[in-house]
Amino acid sequence: MRKRILIVTNHSYMFWQFRRELAEALQKEYELVLAMPFVGHEEDFQKMGIRCIPISMNRRGVNPFAEAKLLLGYKKLLKKEAPDLVLTYSIKPNIYIGLLCRKTKIPYYANVQGLGTAFQKPVLISLVTVLYRIAFQNVQRVFFENEENAWEFRERKILSADRQVVLSGAGINLERYQMAPYPNHKRMHFLYLGRIMKEKGMDELFYTVRRLKKENEDFILDLVGFFEEEYKDQVEELENSGIAHFYGFQSDPRMFYIEADCVVLPSYHEGMSNVLLEAAATGRPVITSNIPGCRESVEDRKSGFLVEAKNKEMLYQAMKEMLHCSREERERMGKMGREKMEREFRKEAVVERTVRSLK
Repeated sequence: MRKRILIVTNHSYMFWQFRRELAEALQKEYELVLAMPFVGHEEDFQKMGIRCIPISMNRRGVNPFAEAKLLLGYKKLLKKEAPDLVLTYSIKPNIYIGLLCRKTKIPYYANVQGLGTAFQKPVLISLVTVLYRIAFQNVQRVFFENEENAWEFRERKILSADRQVVLSGAGINLERYQMAPYPNHKRMHFLYLGRIMKEKGMDELFYTVRRLKKENEDFILDLVGFFEEEYKDQVEELENSGIAHFYGFQSDPRMFYIEADCVVLPSYHEGMSNVLLEAAATGRPVITSNIPGCRESVEDRKSGFLVEAKNKEMLYQAMKEMLHCSREERERMGKMGREKMEREFRKEAVVERTVRSLK
C-alpha cells in the first residue's frame, strides 16, 4: 500500500500554476491528498487522480475566533486522513500544521516561500519567530526559495542548517514558457504582472511612469493583476491619461510576456519571484529590486537592471535607461536571461530535489 502525503496550502490557483509538476512526480510513489481553499483547478487535480478537500480560511486575517476554527479544522483533518507525512506551504499552514504534527508525531515538511509582511513589521516579527520556533521543533526539513531567507531562520534560531533545503524557487517549466521572438513595437511596452499593492512597489512604479510621461517618453505600461482598493483611483487615472492599460487578472499570462519589451517588478520582498522567472524564460529583460527572491534570477546590467527597493529615483533611472537601449540591446538581455533559466532554474531539477528530500 502506497504511503499517503497530505499537502496543505492556502491557494489552489497558485499550487496549480507552480507546483503541478511536483504533484505529478509525487503521485508516482505516493497517494496524494490536497487540502486548501479551492479557487479554481479543483477539477484539474481530480482528473489527475488526486483527492481534494476544501478548506475555508482567511489568508491574511488574524481574527482569533477564525484562527481557532482553522486550527480545529486542521486537527480534524489530520485525525481523519492519518497521513504518513505532511507537506505545507505558506505561513498559516506551516505554523498550525507544524504545531499539530509535533503533538501527533506525524512527519512534517514545510515550505517558506518568502518572509512576507510578518517579518517586515516589528510588532509581528517577535511573535512569528516564537511561533515558528515551536512549530518547527520536530520538522523534518524546510524548503526555502532563497539563501538569505534560510539564513534569517538560522540567525533567529528558528531552524538549524542541517534541516534546511534551499531550492531555486518553484523552478520554471521551460516547455510551457518558451523563448519568444522579441517584439518590434513602435512604442515600448513595460509590463507589470502581479497584485497591484504597496509592497510590490506600486508607489515607486506609478511615480516613475508619470515622470517619464511628463518628459514625453514614448511607452505604455501594461498592468496585469488584481488591484487593491487603495490603488483603484490611480489605476483609472493612469488609464485615462494614456500611460497604462489595465487588463485585470489573467489565468494565462504568457501572451503578455510575449508582447512585453521589458518586465518591471519593484517589489519590497519576495521568496523567489515567479514573474521574473517567466519573463526571463520568455526572453525578456527585467527591472527589479536588488532583494532576496529577485536578484538571484537576474544578472545586473546583463539580463536586466537591479535597483534599490523603495528607491523611486533609481527605478526612474533604470526605466529611462531601458527606454533608450536599442531593440538589439534589449533582445540580447532577454537571451541572456533565458540562458540563465536554462542553467539554474529548470523545473525538473527543483522537483527532483524536493522529492529526494522527502525520503
